Amino acid sequence: MGSITNSLLGTSRVGQPITLRNPAQLTYDWLRHSDCPAILESCAKMNDKWLIGLLPMGTFPLLRMPPHTVGSLWAKAFAIHNMAAPLRLQLGRAVTFNAFRRRSLSYSTAQSAAAIRRAFLRYFQEKHGHRHVPSSSVRPRGDTSLLFVNAGMNQFKPIFLGTADPRSDMAQYRRVVNSQKCVRAGGKHNDLEDVGRDVYHHTFFEMLGNWSFGDYFKEEACSMAWQLLTQGYGIPEDRLYVTYFGGEPTLGLSADQETQEIWLSLGVPPARLLPFGLKENFWEMGETGPCGPCTEIHYDHVGGRNAASLVNQDSPDVVEIWNLVFMQYNRESDRSLRLLPQQHVDTGMGLERLVTVLQGKRSNYDTDLFSPILEAIMKGSRAPQYQGLMGKEDTEHTDMAYRVVADHIRTLCVCIADGVYPGMSGAELVLRRILRRAVRFSSEILRAPPLFLSSLVPSVVHVLGEAFPELEREKSQIMNILNENEEAFLISLQQGRRIIDRTLQQQEEPQTFPVGVAWSLHRNLGFPLDLIGLMLEERGISLDKAAMDHLTVEEAERKMRNQQADEAQTGLELDVHSMAELQRRGVPCTNDSPKYNYTLAADGKYVFGPCRATVLMLYKDHSLHSEIDKGQRCGVILDQTCFYAEQGGQSCDQGYFVREDQQEALFPVESVQVAGGYMLHEVTTPEVLRVGDQLVLYLDEAHRLACMQKHTATHLLNYTLHQVLGDKTVQRGSHVTAERLRFDVSVTAPVHVEQLQEVEQVLQDLISQDEEIHTALVPLTAAKCVRGLRTVDEAYPNPVRVVSVGIPVDVALKPGSQAALQTSVELCCGTHLLTTGAIQDVVIVSERPLAKGITRLIAITGEEAKQARETGQELVRAVESITERMKTKPLSLNEGFHLSKEVGILTDSVDSATMPQWQRKELQAKLKALQRNANTNIRKLEVKQAAVIAQGLLKKHSRCSLIIDKVSVESLSMLVKVVNQVCDGSPGASVMLFSKQDSEKVFCACQVPKGSGSELSAAEWATTVCSEMGGNAGGSDVVAKGTGTIDSLDRVLQTAQNFAQKLN
Repeated sequence: MGSITNSLLGTSRVGQPITLRNPAQLTYDWLRHSDCPAILESCAKMNDKWLIGLLPMGTFPLLRMPPHTVGSLWAKAFAIHNMAAPLRLQLGRAVTFNAFRRRSLSYSTAQSAAAIRRAFLRYFQEKHGHRHVPSSSVRPRGDTSLLFVNAGMNQFKPIFLGTADPRSDMAQYRRVVNSQKCVRAGGKHNDLEDVGRDVYHHTFFEMLGNWSFGDYFKEEACSMAWQLLTQGYGIPEDRLYVTYFGGEPTLGLSADQETQEIWLSLGVPPARLLPFGLKENFWEMGETGPCGPCTEIHYDHVGGRNAASLVNQDSPDVVEIWNLVFMQYNRESDRSLRLLPQQHVDTGMGLERLVTVLQGKRSNYDTDLFSPILEAIMKGSRAPQYQGLMGKEDTEHTDMAYRVVADHIRTLCVCIADGVYPGMSGAELVLRRILRRAVRFSSEILRAPPLFLSSLVPSVVHVLGEAFPELEREKSQIMNILNENEEAFLISLQQGRRIIDRTLQQQEEPQTFPVGVAWSLHRNLGFPLDLIGLMLEERGISLDKAAMDHLTVEEAERKMRNQQADEAQTGLELDVHSMAELQRRGVPCTNDSPKYNYTLAADGKYVFGPCRATVLMLYKDHSLHSEIDKGQRCGVILDQTCFYAEQGGQSCDQGYFVREDQQEALFPVESVQVAGGYMLHEVTTPEVLRVGDQLVLYLDEAHRLACMQKHTATHLLNYTLHQVLGDKTVQRGSHVTAERLRFDVSVTAPVHVEQLQEVEQVLQDLISQDEEIHTALVPLTAAKCVRGLRTVDEAYPNPVRVVSVGIPVDVALKPGSQAALQTSVELCCGTHLLTTGAIQDVVIVSERPLAKGITRLIAITGEEAKQARETGQELVRAVESITERMKTKPLSLNEGFHLSKEVGILTDSVDSATMPQWQRKELQAKLKALQRNANTNIRKLEVKQAAVIAQGLLKKHSRCSLIIDKVSVESLSMLVKVVNQVCDGSPGASVMLFSKQDSEKVFCACQVPKGSGSELSAAEWATTVCSEMGGNAGGSDVVAKGTGTIDSLDRVLQTAQNFAQKLN
């Protein structure tokens, strides 16, 4: 024990000063030493209460004891109290700790992941003045380029791009720290297929990060990171390697020597400071946008060696733990780089990897972020205990299955809690594949019981609930969604397994699996491609990976084309350089308050106030202009505007403006976009337009009023859904246009017809009360304290506009007020009616599930809603009429077919009509029953008529072994019935019948005796004959049918006769 003490403390005699090395280093090395248990045991016998009581005050009492005892006390106290700072003990008097001059951090093998996360946040908040911003949802906020939030910087993109609302809290951010929920599955960053095969890839992970938005830059960022890792967490410096950008001559980018010099000044040896190229050390947001060099810190799990050659070599022993990105360029559309107006710092450190390092593990799955989940998997599945085996050592794939399920259940819980449910497109489809992959591994490899995944939810909540409390709130919903989806996939899984086995059985010596069948399993049954490969691998069968990749690429390209077509936008967008130039020139943000300048006249009509404006700047081809020639498409920035810009789920206004000195030239406004507080009016100039021109703005008032109707109706719908469906309903998205409103909402069960009807009735009641709509600008913190307030996941300005139906905003703001629970109160920047009566009516014309637990409603208002109700009533009367007529059974097939066709036409009308959805569902159910009834009547009439025709044929062809003839029937199914009855009346006969229709189309049906020993095949017979008529046929050796087209049947009858006689 004395040897390690002396090596750490240095030799000393009692009563002389003792200087400790870096205490974080001391604790790290001490606790790794083999004598550690004995040391701590001896410390436990001392008066810990006395020692612990003094330590928080920052003093150590008079100590007169041998060095090894001082070391023992220090090691024990240090581990308990999380202190880290160079320490000097002067025997004979008290000595002060200087630990960041406040509560500090230290590494300890006993530290939990939660403590490590808290330490990171506290370090940047307390020592470096960062603001803690909570993690955003994993569903990207207003960013269609991403399926999931996959990095900590995603929620801050408006700052990087300069588009943040200057009135929002985000625009004031300078130093920020957080732990962001990230999902990397699907899209550019996709770790899904690697999960389970190694111990460090995950679909969900936490990204610890600190940001500087135009504040500190490289020197401070590197210093903060190095101090936290080496002093705060106590990671030995000789375990760390640092990389920096080494330059790219072909692009004219020189090496980042500034960062290199900073690291050298911080004490990083040149041998552990390594340059790398674009791929490793130049970070880009996307094809275009902010980017810059980065520097990474790597950790060597082994130590005691030079591991520089293993950095960035995908070695599990040397891993990246922290990436510091210095955003100083913007990647332009022509791929060139321009310096950003402001420099930013964006850092990211995976919590899972950091915890692995600090807990002294080699696998992320051995840390307390996963061990409780692995234990729950073992208990629930009764599988053999997890051993951490990989590759060939994991012979049964058991440990791989443990890792897959543990990773995927975390992802599923986090996504579902954030409102991303398994579905059929986009992020929802990716989540569906993750769930199905987890189900497959748990059910087939771990042999877990059905509905197993939901039993793991409590363990995930236990691990992550402190950081993300929404997991606890949504626990029951998560479990319900998992159960529903797992049950559905288990059925598909069994079906898929049977398809694979049957396909292999049909092959004589199966070595490769048909690509077409594999793709069908993927497209039709929802099998993730890697699962198909694993299921075949277990059977020793290969799959043509190149062919599958080709199909996958084709599918991705098809989806991309569709997406681009759907999302094609013509709107101009201000780029980051132009916004910076506007600010540099002192161009003020657009005053858009005139958009709320409207009143209600005595006659009940809305009057929109006049708006005059001055052109402040013109924008074209990514640059600012003072003049734009005639016939050019450009953006116009005004000092004020009455036009509403696309935002908050409401489409932009339409209209035009004119120059005051030339009012005959109209400038139609095609779109209005907002970025960084500037409203950009897109126009095509009919005349020259210059900065300083005086304009008069004119709204398309009908378009604006329609949007106001729909937006106010959206608020009432949100409130009404809570009343009818319960408090668990949560808005998941909405969009308002002049034509209709769309509202996505999470629900705990399918929405029934009665509930839709009740929602509409409550809406009509609210509209008839003609309540006043109150609005007010309120400090954001005060607004969020309103009980019953409904918000969505977006960045609100501060102050924020509150829209309240029926009660003044100040009443809702009163402490303890419950007024907002009884009406609609929301944060909203949109334009609204002044009273609810102007909505006139609301009709929900569509309701369909988007995914399990999320439904989409489409509604219309005003005159369109009234027309929809009239259409619904007309269709009700039509259905009642045909119902009455069908009470009398049809006497002939023609009458039966006519009624059936009428029901079909009416069904199409109901399906496509703009009418109340609850009414549509009622009529669809009635029409479905009528169609069944009509089909039953037709079948009965066909059997009756077929018997009559068959009797005539039997008399005509008495005792014939080959019957070929033509008859008159209305359908192919009728002809098949006649053939059946003829064969029943003449056993052993081969029968083929034809029926020519008015359109010259010919039906053909045939049947040959089963087991007669004849070589005549019904399928071959029908195919030969129908080919003669230019048609086709199909069936079995016994029965077949087909169609064709021909003027005269005589030649066809002869062909049928010759073919049958030849083989009979």
